Amino acid sequence: MIGMLSSAMHLMTRTMTKLLLLILLLPFAATAADEHVRLDQAPIDIRDAASLQRGAKIFVNYCLNCHSAQYMRYNRLVDIGLTDQQIRDNLMFASNKVGDTMTVAMRKADGAKWFGTAPPDLTVVARSRGPDWIYTYLRSYYRDDSTTTGWNNLVFPSVAMPHVLWELQGQQVLTVETHEGAHGKEQHRTLALASAGTLSSPEYDKLVADLVNYLVFMGEPMQITRTRMGYVVLMGLAVLFVLAYLLKKEYWKDVH
Repeated sequence: MIGMLSSAMHLMTRTMTKLLLLILLLPFAATAADEHVRLDQAPIDIRDAASLQRGAKIFVNYCLNCHSAQYMRYNRLVDIGLTDQQIRDNLMFASNKVGDTMTVAMRKADGAKWFGTAPPDLTVVARSRGPDWIYTYLRSYYRDDSTTTGWNNLVFPSVAMPHVLWELQGQQVLTVETHEGAHGKEQHRTLALASAGTLSSPEYDKLVADLVNYLVFMGEPMQITRTRMGYVVLMGLAVLFVLAYLLKKEYWKDVH
């Protein structure tokens, strides 16, 4: 009986170990499968209120026409230094109440009909995709006459969304070069600016960084507060640990 229980426990331990390894390795496998191009690091700083305000302005002007943010309320923008009146005057085009969520009038069925797929909600897109992915994606559009929209993307091939920021960035073209590599012929894909937009490349990169910064904030508006509270809680636990240790020493000092 003891031997059977021991074998069962050993089998359960091995199974749990494999499951744990699978859970730990799954995000890396998904990242490796998705990153067919090298992602650029997004210069994110959610403590930069000015950047967040610029990003919010870009979001409501260029993204909120098709994409919703149904889990984000306009009045949460007070956390980035805006007043309710500033929000009403400058950022509210789809609603009248500052306490409303950032929804759009376009129905999912219409979006699927027009674009081939319904535009996703962007409330937590920075948490699901990652800021580096979005930052690289918004800078990797290029002209492609073979697609319905006339646009394609290195990070997201056959993307359904057109390049809504093209007037700012300009139009890029794709260049494909073939080289002999360690595993045979390898293709090297690069983008080049064919016609300039209203912004220079550094200016456009800064604009995209502000937008991504806002998307990161929108995915977790309480991140800074949560982190600050976490430090306070850890400091409190450290003080309690010292007191508990001293109490233990005092209680057991006469016990041999």
